[in-house]
Order: sequence, then structure tokens, then C-alpha cells
Amino acid sequence: MKPPRFDYLIPRSLDEALGVLAQHGEDAKVLAGGQSLVPLLNFRLVRPAHLLDLNDVAGLAGIRVDDGHLTIGAMTRQRAVETSALVRERCPLLAEAMPQIGHVQIRNRGTIGGSLAHADPAAELPAVVAALDGELVLRSARGERVLTPDRYFVAYLTTAAEPDELLVEVRVPVTPPRTGVAFLEVSRRHGDFALVGVAATVTVDEAGVCTAGALALTGVGPTPVVARDAVRTLVGARPTPAAFEEVGRRVVAGLRPDGDLHASSEYRAQLARVLSARALARAAERAAAGAERAKSDRR
Repeated sequence: MKPPRFDYLIPRSLDEALGVLAQHGEDAKVLAGGQSLVPLLNFRLVRPAHLLDLNDVAGLAGIRVDDGHLTIGAMTRQRAVETSALVRERCPLLAEAMPQIGHVQIRNRGTIGGSLAHADPAAELPAVVAALDGELVLRSARGERVLTPDRYFVAYLTTAAEPDELLVEVRVPVTPPRTGVAFLEVSRRHGDFALVGVAATVTVDEAGVCTAGALALTGVGPTPVVARDAVRTLVGARPTPAAFEEVGRRVVAGLRPDGDLHASSEYRAQLARVLSARALARAAERAAAGAERAKSDRR
């Protein structure tokens, strides 16, 4: 297996990279970590005339907190996010999901932006960003666009990015107090893509009543599936196992996952129901524990 011939370009700045994309557009492919693109090249499933290597572009990697959001540069390695104390403190859902991505060798090279740009519907990061109502920042020589996940993820391996646009960073809200999170998935083997994965958050007030929640699933559709209506039934009441089971049933009622050689449509739907209830239960348990710690700290 060998890739097709292409011109190998190494820009040194973001402006230079955007200039190359403006010139070559659909004839160019962007190389970040290469964990998805290199196999596609070797199988000759993609045949770009120009390969744009971003690894020497300054300013595209880093993790910081800005105005209530955790901002992560697109070229930030997945392993760096996984081991970041700032991520664990400000966005624990993202920290919990990271170890589920492939193997540590893959995360050492794979980038945050690379996974989100590849948009595999079984990947963990798109579901996490969707659950958190994140923002994806696209830049081109023409200017900048900020898209929500429902606008960015279009279909299987397809995003709303134009050929001359580059995903430069992702922003997710800092997790509010008394919020519990959970990320659960089932895969055939550790490191495989998930058959189904679920990202969940639950926020409670001081009395333990649910004030907000979120649930996003991976592996059950061409893009991340956000179950807003189902989770809304939790708001205003104390979280209970029966309520979580009801959310799971509501989630499945709106799903039509594809079947394949790894799992049938019915099995994926069953996993979605069970994992949704379990993830919400775990998130609620953690939210309650956080609320109790906050009370103890005030005493």
C-alpha cells in the first residue's frame, strides 16, 4: 500500500497555510496527526494533488480558558488534552472521553482538530463537543466563521467546512458547579471505534433538583445525535433511576441506527437505551456528590 503522488507543502504560518488552501482548494488535503488521513492515502481512497502539513505552523496548539470557555487549538495532541490538569478541572467530560480514543500511541499523534475535521460518526470527540454545545472556529483567507456542532457536522465524514477553510480551534463552555459528567461506550475491543457511545452531563441545584442536562450519542447516526427533548424531561425534578430509564426509552424512540457486520440496528438501539440511562445515572451521582462537597466547604 502506497499513497498516490502529491506535492508536499510545509507552511510556517497560518496565513501561509490559508493562502495555500485559497489557491488549491479541493485539490489539497490537510495533514495534522495523520491517524486517519495516512491510511486513506495508502488505500488510495483520497488522491490530493497537494498535501499541506500543519505540524510546523505556530499558534495552532494550546489549551487556555477565555471568557468562560475552554479553548483548544486544533493541532493540540489528544494525549496533551488527556493529561491536562486544566481540562480535568474545567471540562471533566472531555477528560473522561479522551482515554477511550484509540490507543495511547494514536493519541500521542492524533489531534483534536483532526478528529473533528474527519467527522467519523463513531468517534468520541464529535459527541462530546455536541453534548457541550461547543463552537468550532473555521478560518480562511476570506475571514472567520464560528459554527455550532449541529451546523458543522453535516453527514458521514462530512462537515460544513469549505475547501479553503481550516478548523483552527474548538471552544467548549467551562463546566458549571454541581455538574456531574459521564462518558460510556461499548466497543468490540479496547481501542476500536465505539459501537455506541454516550456523553452525558447533569447539573443540580443545592436541593438536588436537576436544573440542566445534556446527552449526545455516537455510533447511531451519520452525525452525533443530541437528545435534547429526551433530557429535558429531567429538568425540574430530582433525578431518579426511573427517570433515567424513561430518557433512554425516549432516545431510542427517535433513533434509526444503521446495522453493519459489527452490530445490527436493533443491537445499537438497545445499547443506546442502556448506555443513556447508565451515563445519566453516573453523571447525576457525581453531581450530587459535588453538591454535597460544596455544602461541606461552606460549613
